[in-house]
Amino acid sequence: MNWMHNRLCRSAWWTRKVENELLPWALSGVELGEDVLEIGPGFGVTTAVLARRPGRLTALEVEQASVDYLTGKFGGSVRVLHGDGAAMPLPDGAFSAAVCFAMLHHVPSARAQDRLFAEAFRVLRPGGVFAGSDSLTSPRFRLLHLRDTMVTVDPAGLPDRLRAAGFTSVTVSTGATAFRFRAQ
Repeated sequence: MNWMHNRLCRSAWWTRKVENELLPWALSGVELGEDVLEIGPGFGVTTAVLARRPGRLTALEVEQASVDYLTGKFGGSVRVLHGDGAAMPLPDGAFSAAVCFAMLHHVPSARAQDRLFAEAFRVLRPGGVFAGSDSLTSPRFRLLHLRDTMVTVDPAGLPDRLRAAGFTSVTVSTGATAFRFRAQ
């Protein structure tokens, strides 16, 4: 991430937004169950909120520096693993839910995003849920991502992509600046 994006994602403003708006909206009506996988937690703002709920939380992060940071931040309360969401070093059917927030646009290609969706399906138990959110594109969003990886996801095409990965009961809805999804 560029300097500006890095600073924003560590800010008190973003922390409040995640806790008070993003996660309540993205997870409204979603039952996560007892074993949750968070894909791409970055600086752990969403992880901190998820870690307060009952059950076990595993965070899978591709950047080693973020893995080290998250391990120090959460100690033993969150299992933090180094790995790529498109090739997860996790067993089949291990989780009741998989989630990802504001990170899909950082996956370097639509093909890699599709592999991430297939991997999320693989590591979920039968009936498990995949849920999350990501940003809608805008001039401000593009500016924030100058010299960053930014492969936006078209919410209109996401249901077909999730179904191709094996998911059913797919829903996608949009808000003012973001979209949320859930699938089984």
